[in-house]
Amino acid sequence: MSSVRKHPTLDAVAKTIIELLQEDGRRSYSDIGRVVGLSEAAVRQRVQRLTESGVMQIVAVTDPMQLGFHRQAMIGIRVSGDARKVAEAIAAVEAIDYVVITVGAFDVLAEVVCEDDDQLLALINDAIRPIEGVISTETFIYAKLQKQLYNWGTR
Repeated sequence: MSSVRKHPTLDAVAKTIIELLQEDGRRSYSDIGRVVGLSEAAVRQRVQRLTESGVMQIVAVTDPMQLGFHRQAMIGIRVSGDARKVAEAIAAVEAIDYVVITVGAFDVLAEVVCEDDDQLLALINDAIRPIEGVISTETFIYAKLQKQLYNWGTR
């Protein structure tokens, strides 16, 4: 069995819809329809299928520090055993918003957004370190959000 996840096949219209929404997530369905040659209702259905299938999300991207979350960090986690099981346990922690399994110095990376250092410490000490298989953590605290884009297009 292959470990590569099968991705849904996207036609040119779906790719264009995604790219237009990456440029401006508030773009109207009628505007998108004019570009791709579909009715507003057809675009709405396409967007609904793309979101329901997990291909895309439409969200407001913010700078957490400007919203009162003064501590943002990436936590590198070294594990023993199956990194997938540890990553699943870490992903189940509500306060953690991004988890990836890596093949470098760390086995898992987790991104967190916290109100302050006390909340960050509690998250690491009480929620991450007790997970079975976690050997060690290293925290990379963000000083300033310099760039955050989500417009990489489609393939």
